[in-house]
Amino acid sequence: MGIVLGIDVGGSTTKIVGLKDKKCFGMLQVRAADQITSMYGAIGNLLSKHGFGPSDVSTIYLTGVGASFVNEQIYDIETIKVNEFEAIGRGALSLTNLDEALVVSMGTGTAFVRADENEVKHLGGSGVGGGTIIGLSSLILGKSDVDAVLALAEKGDLKNIDLTVSDIFCTDVQSLPSDLTAANFGKIKSTASDTDIALGIVNMVFETVGMLTVFALKNDKIKDVILTGTLATFPQAETVFSKFHDLIGLNFTIPQDAVFATALGATNAPLSR
Repeated sequence: MGIVLGIDVGGSTTKIVGLKDKKCFGMLQVRAADQITSMYGAIGNLLSKHGFGPSDVSTIYLTGVGASFVNEQIYDIETIKVNEFEAIGRGALSLTNLDEALVVSMGTGTAFVRADENEVKHLGGSGVGGGTIIGLSSLILGKSDVDAVLALAEKGDLKNIDLTVSDIFCTDVQSLPSDLTAANFGKIKSTASDTDIALGIVNMVFETVGMLTVFALKNDKIKDVILTGTLATFPQAETVFSKFHDLIGLNFTIPQDAVFATALGATNAPLSR
């Protein structure tokens, strides 16, 4: 039947895409107590939802940090492990019309991958990501559910949290916008609400990732950046990264289905070396 599954087993969620005759018929994201449980749950859920069974699947392409825990063929289906960074790069390019870009994959942590039609190169990564948001929110706000944190953040005001350029200079600085952050949480007020703190946490993560992106491309001709992963869908992402576009001149793209970029990229044939 020509059904292929691409599965990205991440640190906190599993993303799965299903292709029939090279056309996507479904995408699904699953959270579970452990990675193996979420992986099998994602497979069963996706196939059942679209009227298929394991016998209809010809190949499973597996990637992500959780793929290392799988040492057998899944449901006796040919199971191929794909390098996560190659999957990140190929998936991001396939979701855009770009021939080359820096791909910033924002999940539990953040990975920086330079990709073009011929090569994918992992430049490095950061421990700052979705795990940071959930960890700090749980510690400070007592909330570990990402939707609850985002609901709070939407009502927050950074003026009660962050120190800006206008706070430390009495005159305008020509090269720096007055609302540019000088210090995250550098001006937190005693009256700051949970909504302000939630926004401050989310904003700090995105600004950190944004600056790391700038540093990654400092000596590169590439000006296009593709944002993928769960964090790319947060409403604050577009707001923060648009400031980096205005300040530095980088072009940020958040493709549709950015969450599933790595799972989709896993289904492509490996790049030649």
